[in-house]
Amino acid sequence: MRRCPLCHSDKTARFYADKKRCLYHCQLCQLVFADANAHLPPSAELQKYRLAGNKHKALSRFMLDLITQCEDGKTPLLGLNFGRTLDADTLQKVTARGHQLNQYDPSIAPWSSQLKQEYDFICCYRVFEHFRFPYKEWALLCELIKPGGWIAICTPLLSELSAFNKWHHKNNLTHVSFYQRQTFEFLANKVGFKLLFAANDLILVQKPSESDITRDQTSVVAGA
Repeated sequence: MRRCPLCHSDKTARFYADKKRCLYHCQLCQLVFADANAHLPPSAELQKYRLAGNKHKALSRFMLDLITQCEDGKTPLLGLNFGRTLDADTLQKVTARGHQLNQYDPSIAPWSSQLKQEYDFICCYRVFEHFRFPYKEWALLCELIKPGGWIAICTPLLSELSAFNKWHHKNNLTHVSFYQRQTFEFLANKVGFKLLFAANDLILVQKPSESDITRDQTSVVAGA
């Protein structure tokens, strides 16, 4: 038995195993997670990141659509790109629109106290599946987002436990945390955040505030 790295429940059970690792399923938050003993060494993980290439085009489109939805045409936004870095051209486009974007990529530099501000939006593009201890990252994101701000998460959702053995997403050994819709419902309910599931594995969560954001989310969905 393994304690869940997201909700810390001990109500977990061995779920799946192959020649390379064993995975467990949490009955409380519904996370499927890899045995920590099978996590790749940091050097091997970094090498796999580099061999896999990058996702600059998809991340750029995702980021620009997110900013379009969050901006009101009057107030500059402060955003955080969490877990990856944008290419210079897209970063310049963000700056040209009057906004500031901080970036954090653990493979390049450790977390800096200078990044620990409150943000209008946080982008998490294909990073949640890499979180070895997702409780820590989730708690940090909840702390960093401003009241009324959005956290945009793009991660493949596990839709059928029974089909996990055929799911190609599990084959990447840098993917150690697998989320279901119920997992994000658990997280949102725990902290009282608004939750929206959109197309293409896009999850939006909003920290509560006195006024609601009413802008349409369809263009974000189209751009994911």
